[in-house]
Amino acid sequence: MVDRIKQELRRLGTKERAMASQRYFKTGVGQYGEGDVFIGLTMPEQRRIAKQHLGLGLPDIRKLLESKEHEFRMVALLIMTYQYATASDAKRKRLYDFYLTHTKWINNWDLVDVTAHKIVGAYLQDKDHSILLRLARSESLWERRIAIVSTFSFIAKGESKTALSIAEMLLQDTHDLIHKAVGWMLREVGKCCGESVEKGFLKLYAPSMPRTMLRYAIERFDADTRMRYMHMHKYVI
Repeated sequence: MVDRIKQELRRLGTKERAMASQRYFKTGVGQYGEGDVFIGLTMPEQRRIAKQHLGLGLPDIRKLLESKEHEFRMVALLIMTYQYATASDAKRKRLYDFYLTHTKWINNWDLVDVTAHKIVGAYLQDKDHSILLRLARSESLWERRIAIVSTFSFIAKGESKTALSIAEMLLQDTHDLIHKAVGWMLREVGKCCGESVEKGFLKLYAPSMPRTMLRYAIERFDADTRMRYMHMHKYVI
């Protein structure tokens, strides 16, 4: 089954898209995606293939996920998200546990962003969130991104506490991909939980947070408000 899925994906791939993806996802030496391999599929193609194989068991999902090819890993993760949406509580626990024990292979920002909130965040919705605080302290860039992006599930339900706690923990993170993810979640806090909640956080931290994080966080504000925040950041040390 896994070999057949890989064959389907390879058949759809193109060299042109593969080369474009290699550049877009920064796969060069010293870049965040160093060594990642693309075969050149679109996301709609990957989603379609994933939906055709929703009965794939975790042993085969593991074989697909533990692949050097990016699209194979994405399809494995997409199958998990689709399975999770209709799974029993017991199966959801297995999918959640599997996800967190295979973060080594969830190793680019799109793999995290498409799936973390739909499995990790969804599972933790009514449970203790402390695992996310531990992930936020990880040496792994991708585990830190999983931590903050998983909070999207809570934010969408109007709960901002965990997202803001993790955002505070990651204020001094040195990686641009974390700055972008935190800014994105702060923007979602403003959208789903109220601008006053987001602005309360920004009142404390806007002057000192990374500029990229701030720019992402304030994207939904009007031009004058954005300018005020950026001016505050520029001149306050």
